[in-house]
Amino acid sequence: MKFVFDLDGTICFQGRPVSEKILTSLEWLVAQGHEVIFASARPIRDLLPVLHERFHAYPMIGCNGGMAARHGKIISTAGFDPDVLSAIFRIMERRRIPYLIDGPWDYSYTGPSDHPILRNLDPQKRAKNVPLGELQSVVKVLLFTQKNDWDTVIDALNPLDVTMHVYHGEGVLDISPKGIDKWTGLQQLHVKEGEYVAFGNDTNDIAMFRHARYAVMVGDHASLRPYASEQLPLHDHLERDLMEKIDELGRVFW
Repeated sequence: MKFVFDLDGTICFQGRPVSEKILTSLEWLVAQGHEVIFASARPIRDLLPVLHERFHAYPMIGCNGGMAARHGKIISTAGFDPDVLSAIFRIMERRRIPYLIDGPWDYSYTGPSDHPILRNLDPQKRAKNVPLGELQSVVKVLLFTQKNDWDTVIDALNPLDVTMHVYHGEGVLDISPKGIDKWTGLQQLHVKEGEYVAFGNDTNDIAMFRHARYAVMVGDHASLRPYASEQLPLHDHLERDLMEKIDELGRVFW
């Protein structure tokens, strides 16, 4: 069985790396003959720092399905249609919206100098912050939008062929090409419907949950709840519960 894990808010928290205890549980899965895959909203560049280097060759999905990697190499990326991207840029320029825009590896950032997202943005300096025009293609767009401007910006983006995730707590609009999600990313790794167990915690895990054989929701997210097979509540002993659940499902689906 394949086991697919979201990272932030699922097996790692507050930007800290995945703990050694959880990593040991994942290695136990592999020792039992299962395959472990990571699927994150982070680009591959920013996914690596929260995993010990011994996991860097594992299969990975980045940018909510916008890129896939195997054996430490990016094997596919899904960029925006040029016309759609031009329309997004016009909205950004007209409203002077700061952004974080990811290419296949490098990025362009004009957001606030004190935004919490900077803690997770290329902390190991693996890439470069380049002018927008120097990106080879665009895989994901994050817009830093003021709360009183949410509705106007979303209304402007709605007619475009894009997928949006809204993170009110961070003041961020996360935009991907239409039809790109973690499930389409998994398909780039030749994962088939009903042949994997998924762990996730947020709306960007819905597509991944819908096609899973079994899905574990960490915490409680209303829009994800209908697609979850079970829930692990957030509390002080969550790490223990995660390890026990990984062990249990590793035996159930052996």
